[in-house]
Amino acid sequence: MLKLITPLMQIVDVPMRALQRLLGPRRLAWAFLAPNLILFGLFAFLPVLVNIAYALTGSDQILLRDRPFVGVRNFTDLSQCASYLDANSCKIDVFWRAVHNTAWFIVLQVGFMVGFSLLTALILNRKIVARGFFRAVFFFPVLLSPVVVALIWKWILQDQGALNAVLEHFGYPTVNWLLNPSWAFGWAVFLSCWAHMGFYTLILLAGLQAIPRDVYEAAQMDAASPWRVFHRITLPLLMPTMVVVLVLALIKGVQTFDEVYAFTGGGPGSATTLVIQYIYQTGFAGAPRLFGLASAASIMVALVLVVLTAVQLWITRRNANG
Repeated sequence: MLKLITPLMQIVDVPMRALQRLLGPRRLAWAFLAPNLILFGLFAFLPVLVNIAYALTGSDQILLRDRPFVGVRNFTDLSQCASYLDANSCKIDVFWRAVHNTAWFIVLQVGFMVGFSLLTALILNRKIVARGFFRAVFFFPVLLSPVVVALIWKWILQDQGALNAVLEHFGYPTVNWLLNPSWAFGWAVFLSCWAHMGFYTLILLAGLQAIPRDVYEAAQMDAASPWRVFHRITLPLLMPTMVVVLVLALIKGVQTFDEVYAFTGGGPGSATTLVIQYIYQTGFAGAPRLFGLASAASIMVALVLVVLTAVQLWITRRNANG
């Protein structure tokens, strides 16, 4: 095998040496980075610029040359409210209902998911029977497609679904789970937690396993209570991992779309319409297709994500320096 590889490497070495002589050692690195930079610019940076251009133009025409320049009017329309706490007082009330739903969704989903993920990680970190099996079970929903997860739970919770069949079998009244706004929103939060909790459990479990065991042995020798061990040792040492999990969960919560859209379609009414679904419906599914308004909303969401990322970096650096 070595006799075959050596001639091939010598063949490759000839153009590499010529390229190095032509560009020099320092510029040679840019030659290797150029393909990735070109792809990144073409499929990441360029779409951002196009999105900004659409946000600054109006009408329902798809070609930029056919779209009149309107400046920041789309941003002004989205932010025009008498009270941001009352969606009905806003010029585009559907957008602010989606913002309110997303805010509540993030608070509930992130709170429950991070809390249960931490509890699950603490349990799975202990020496329990069939620990490897339970770790795989908790991570299994992460491997499923979000649409598949949504359709499974929709089948369970629909009017003639499995849950109502069980209730009817035991003599309890059935419930229109997906037609009641409060129930539909609650089940959407549960669905998202169930689908993604395993991912954050895995991260927290890795953080727990990185804590030195001799710290716990010292606490055991001092006869520290389990709560004191958790409060004084586990939680402070796990905090950098908790910060990463919290920010990742926040970003994922803001970006939630596919599972909730496949689960409820944003209904009943707009009870489960999230901000990403509003962008999709405004720019692609609605009539007329208001690309400028959808682009402006997406830029506002992107700014929120940038702020969350900046907060994560600031907290992480402060913990590292402190």
